[in-house]
Amino acid sequence: MTIKSARDFDTPAQHYDDLWRVFRIMAEFVEGFELMGNVGRAISIFGSARTKPDDKYYKMAEQLSADLAESGFAIITGGGPGIMEAANKGAAEAGGLSVGLNILLPMEQTPNPYQNVSMEFHYFFARKMMFIKYAWGLVCFPGGFGTLDEFFESMTLIQTHKAPTFPVVCIGKDYWSGLIDWLKGKVLDEYHNIDPEDMNLFEVTDNIEAAADFLRKNAGQKVVKPPPHFRPINGELMSPASRK
Repeated sequence: MTIKSARDFDTPAQHYDDLWRVFRIMAEFVEGFELMGNVGRAISIFGSARTKPDDKYYKMAEQLSADLAESGFAIITGGGPGIMEAANKGAAEAGGLSVGLNILLPMEQTPNPYQNVSMEFHYFFARKMMFIKYAWGLVCFPGGFGTLDEFFESMTLIQTHKAPTFPVVCIGKDYWSGLIDWLKGKVLDEYHNIDPEDMNLFEVTDNIEAAADFLRKNAGQKVVKPPPHFRPINGELMSPASRK
């Protein structure tokens, strides 16, 4: 018997569903590229959807976004509540471009009201492509699995030169210090699974003014190679590799 196509097999119906799903994936990429292509210089901000408006990190995200929007940066978030809402709010109220890339979830995500450009995604990977492809810098506030996933995917893409080596800032020394200690002590020093230079690909600070200044100075262009070796600004930004 000559097999001419996949239909010559006894193939489950799910297989054909998967084939047609390609068009839904394609549609999300096409719509995303069309929407985001005119955003210009932008900073993507990640963080927990559970952060309340009276939390210090909510207020810090709002302030940072406002400062960056006033400097001409668009702000890109996941469009939900918490840190995402704070960042969109800061950008919108400062008169800037406030982008929300919302995700459809089984437990539902309520889009925040501070987006002046928005899109809904079904696929996380398509949404993450837009976060990183159109970013000139990244900011990670404290968050859960989603934030950590976005942070580590960004680090992987920058490390492997699949994404430009734009500046990445993590806000909250207390929150990120345990992860940094593990990366340096276990992943780098004990298991040698990353290079010492990889610890220089992101910065950690509690100072919003220093973070905004750092992003303004280092997010002016996208450079593919070589990896940057960022320097502290007035001692406020600390490269994890130089951490005592």
